[in-house]
Amino acid sequence: MAVALFAWNASLLYLPGQGFTYLLQFGTLQHDRYLPELKAASHFEIPNSMGYDSQWYAQIAMRPRLGDPALRRAVDGLSYRARRILFPVLAWALAGGDAVRAMNLFAVENLVSWILLAVLLLRWFPMVSWGNFARWAAVLFSFGLVFSAARALPDGPSLLLLAVGMALAEARRPWLAAMVLGVSGLGKDTNVLFASGLALPGRPGARPMAGWVARVALVLLPLAAWMVCLRAWLGPGDDVGARNFAAPFTGLARKLEDCASLLAAGGRGPVPRLDLYVMVGLLAQFAFFATRWRWRDPWWRVGACYAVLMVFLGDAVWENYPSAAARVLLPMTLAFNIAVPRGRWWVILLVAGNLGVLSSLDISKPPGRESFVVKGPGSLRINPRDGSAVEAVFGPRNWWIPEKNRWEFWRWNMGDATVALRNPQPFTLESVVTFSLRSDDRREAIVESGGKVLWRGILEPAQVLPVSLGEIDLPPGDTVLFFTSDRPPAYPGNGDARRLTFSVRGLEIDLQGRR
Repeated sequence: MAVALFAWNASLLYLPGQGFTYLLQFGTLQHDRYLPELKAASHFEIPNSMGYDSQWYAQIAMRPRLGDPALRRAVDGLSYRARRILFPVLAWALAGGDAVRAMNLFAVENLVSWILLAVLLLRWFPMVSWGNFARWAAVLFSFGLVFSAARALPDGPSLLLLAVGMALAEARRPWLAAMVLGVSGLGKDTNVLFASGLALPGRPGARPMAGWVARVALVLLPLAAWMVCLRAWLGPGDDVGARNFAAPFTGLARKLEDCASLLAAGGRGPVPRLDLYVMVGLLAQFAFFATRWRWRDPWWRVGACYAVLMVFLGDAVWENYPSAAARVLLPMTLAFNIAVPRGRWWVILLVAGNLGVLSSLDISKPPGRESFVVKGPGSLRINPRDGSAVEAVFGPRNWWIPEKNRWEFWRWNMGDATVALRNPQPFTLESVVTFSLRSDDRREAIVESGGKVLWRGILEPAQVLPVSLGEIDLPPGDTVLFFTSDRPPAYPGNGDARRLTFSVRGLEIDLQGRR
């Protein structure tokens, strides 16, 4: 049932005609620099956005010739992104070199990896008790893993490879385990920390120690050799990842300070609370590995290495919501759920360490597709002559992209905006128009059409106010609704970087008849 839930949610991320490219987080503000084959392909771009990291890896998958000048122009920080070459090249190889197919395969690598990881984790969490199920689900629905899947990032597929490596190590296949872990370093450079999970020398002596050192070197060698090659091909590179690390605890302290300040200031909306859940979970995991030393336990060593990494993470990893820290520290989350002892009192720590699961539902929300719904007989909704349908056309200015959760849909505006109710029929339609309005602050909202005020009201913070414009005649062509407010757009104060006035939610056009 849990796997079915994930698959159902993943299906909501599919966009007709554009596949799963929503996951790749292309942004319209970066469009001019994209590869020509990307511009020519049908894909989703987030309006008024700079996009996210996966857009760079997807373009490497489309054209993995790192010396290509077009790729250098298209990818921000190519020498840094190219360190994680494994999964882009895998998509390109599976696509047979076809750029568009490679882009689409790269978009779903995380989804496939999640399913495979769900099966592999049964090795450590066999379905024989509710406790095992809880730990299994806590890893699969952890904030970091869901974040990776929802943004097509290398962290999820990397965790699968790391789990494979540890399974091989536990099966006493140390050299094969070292090879898999070494390959995983080409997926993400911090994966080499999993070398700490390799079995320690069983007895004193030069030969056992030499074997252990050789296996650790086998983990480190592929990444080291690849970075030497990148240096030779691309030069010294840039400082894209310079803010990933900082002095001990400074990045973490600033993140905690930001969370506390936002909560103390009464930040509205779910973001401060969701961010806090993730932070509490990571701190609980850190405390477990920092206070309960078990040198001979390979999973403790892995978790402890990532706990040390957590200490040195910089502002670029911690800042904003969603913070990248949860996915960077995914191996610590896996090690935590495996290493925490069974028993009544340990359940409290287990729950605290997995609080980030409560935020996973938010990060996995499907993209908004609908901005309106039209109801009524097909003879009224659709013009049979050309197949055109009654629709609501949101104006070209001051509307953010459609958003939705599993129960409703909405669009925020950022100032005076219009919605055209378009009637393609040769006759006038009688309709009833309803929707709801919501604002993050107190403001007046006004809806006008043809110089006449159809509705006016005061929106209280976070209140969802139902609105009915009553019966409206829609003559052939466009009937334009003007949405205005008495105040300029403002930042909501909940971690959202957008300026907002109010949102129009659940816009519905109910066609009653014709004139």
